[in-house]
Amino acid sequence: ESLNTLIKSFYTLALIELHVSYSLLVMQCSASVDILLLLDGSYSIGKRSFERSKHFAGKLCDALDINPDRVRVGVIQFSSTPQLEFPLDSYLTKQEVKEKIKKIVFKGGSTETGLVLKYVLRKSFPGGRNSSVPEILIILSDGKSQGNVAIPAKQLKDRGTTVFAVGVKFPRWEELHTLASEPTEQHVLFAEHVDDAANGLYSTLTGSAVCSAVSPGCKIESHPCERKTLETVKELAGNYMCWKGSKRPNAVHTSLCPFYSWKRVLIKHPARCYRTTCPDPCDSQPCHNGGMCIPEGLERYHCVCPVGFGGDASCAPKLSLECGVDLLFLVDSSSGTTLEGFLRYKAFLKRFIQAALSKDSLANVGVAQYSNDVQIPIKVGEYKDALSLMKSIDTMHFSGGGTFTGKALRYVMQHGFKSAPAFADVHDDLPRVVVLLTDSESRDPVVEAAKYTRGRGLFLIGVGSDFLRAELDDVTGNPKRTVVYSNPQDLFNKIPELQKKICSFALSFPGCQSQALDLVFALDASAGVGRENFLQLRSFISSSSLQFSINRDVTQIGLVVYGSRARTAFALDAHVTSAALSQAISQAPFLGGSASTGRALLHIHDDVMTVPKGARPGVSKAVVLITAGSGTEDAVVPAQQLRSNGVSVFVVGIGGVRRDTLLRIAGSPNYLMHLSSYDDLRNYKDAILERICEEAKSPVNLCKPNPCLNEGVCVLGNGSYRCECRGWEGPHCESSKAR
Repeated sequence: ESLNTLIKSFYTLALIELHVSYSLLVMQCSASVDILLLLDGSYSIGKRSFERSKHFAGKLCDALDINPDRVRVGVIQFSSTPQLEFPLDSYLTKQEVKEKIKKIVFKGGSTETGLVLKYVLRKSFPGGRNSSVPEILIILSDGKSQGNVAIPAKQLKDRGTTVFAVGVKFPRWEELHTLASEPTEQHVLFAEHVDDAANGLYSTLTGSAVCSAVSPGCKIESHPCERKTLETVKELAGNYMCWKGSKRPNAVHTSLCPFYSWKRVLIKHPARCYRTTCPDPCDSQPCHNGGMCIPEGLERYHCVCPVGFGGDASCAPKLSLECGVDLLFLVDSSSGTTLEGFLRYKAFLKRFIQAALSKDSLANVGVAQYSNDVQIPIKVGEYKDALSLMKSIDTMHFSGGGTFTGKALRYVMQHGFKSAPAFADVHDDLPRVVVLLTDSESRDPVVEAAKYTRGRGLFLIGVGSDFLRAELDDVTGNPKRTVVYSNPQDLFNKIPELQKKICSFALSFPGCQSQALDLVFALDASAGVGRENFLQLRSFISSSSLQFSINRDVTQIGLVVYGSRARTAFALDAHVTSAALSQAISQAPFLGGSASTGRALLHIHDDVMTVPKGARPGVSKAVVLITAGSGTEDAVVPAQQLRSNGVSVFVVGIGGVRRDTLLRIAGSPNYLMHLSSYDDLRNYKDAILERICEEAKSPVNLCKPNPCLNEGVCVLGNGSYRCECRGWEGPHCESSKAR
């Protein structure tokens, strides 16, 4: 949750920054106005801060429509003496002005702000126009002038010049307020807040009618900000004995004297700043699934989508092979398909992998090719990333020869799903799917070969030309598993249909894909089970979870591991994709110690299978307890509490555990499965899941578990429920009553 909050905060801050930048780009002061920048180039500023001042001056130019007939800009650098860098009529475009500002060289010297103000009073605005054009003076300084600034500043303002004072480094704000026009809070800016200060300049000029009015829907608003000073403060360090003279001869007087130290302190001064904000196309939040909206002008936008999204401009889900499956493509490489057809199939495979195989995909993909004989150049699961898979497909060569599809089906049944060496120790029990790509009739019988292959648990999907439909139906055994295309280019349009068929048939093995279910596994992680057996149990849960459609609307799965104490590995609503769920299961810890099954079930009752922790009202609920038998004596009562609260309790006992104890926990033989060894889990997985799915179809009580918070009472009625609250209010008694 903290990670999600951090990500959301980052996106929010990024959007605020983008919005400010967007305002500067699309809103510019466009009027006949002369703007003279005074850059403090004294030693008190220093070369580094002078460069920052130049950067800020360039940013100010972004908020100005620089043009000979509209805004003109000139620059004077001042220190011991003023130096005209360029007059207002020298450069006629924004880019020229910004480039010249970048090339200004730091002078150094004392800070004679009063002197440069007198220079402007005497020479006016160099290169400026007649008095009918408003004059804006922007002073960038640290406010540490060597002489008096109040009198020349007042004379300038009395003459009608608008003065902005921009603090640089750690300025003396009282001097900047003396320099600036009224109201000072709108004419004093802080260069450290580059974008905000430039936007504030635009806001003030617009509000004073110097610049053209803001666009429809835009508004000028104030917001709290901070300005900094670095000050030297005197602190009492302590009292020490000191010696003083005495009127008496041969006598010395002693007393405690204070001792002071001096240190520099950064002091923050609260202030009000101003900015102009405008509505933009991102205000309607057009980007879905966590996408970040970036405006492009006043009406257009584009979305930056998270990984796994971007199927359209608003971040719809991409085509993705989310189901867990061992997938083998069987590609016809015979003369009947021709070299052109074989190359087309290679291009199709690459396009399919690129579109449907994300980096978090649970699918293991392999490729075989056949003609007279069968080759398996890419073993199932050999590559886990799309790029490596596509590179390997590029190395496949056309073989020519006869089309023996029946022979190829028998071969891949026997040899196609042997794990690649890198995954030889992995037993994931994923459903196995063969996708046949062919464009020519088989020379050998396919019906019996296909029945043989399907009878041993392989799902067959046929993809080919329309004239091969009958033969493909014989291969698949079901027209719904056949994909045909009318012309070569139409083949590539079949990628979404193929993806849907792969996951449709794979996920129907056996699973319950459309039934809403909140399911919690309680996994014995005690020393009695042992680390090796625990890993086997964890693998069983991982493969079982693949048979469910994991999302907020269908199946939610939580996991509790227990020894002497119970620990929530993850809550019901923690993971919304199969990939994320599988990753979380693999990280569930082995605890060791003695086992207390009762504590685990009580923990699930009190802290897992509850509405605040993700359980959904009106959804079937089940707990699957997997135990080796030790520590089960205290589990009967907590199991009964769960059942009373509308939660089914399935018990899977392994080894020499007492059956009568397990039966009391399960409450009925229909909820008990007793296995002789851990290896039997693989053989009974389908039966266990089928029983869970049957139970999920049973009617549910909307008030169990209680959806009402803070001891509210759930009352059923008219196919729904309501909460009667005591001292609280809201639909679920979630809000405290105001007193």
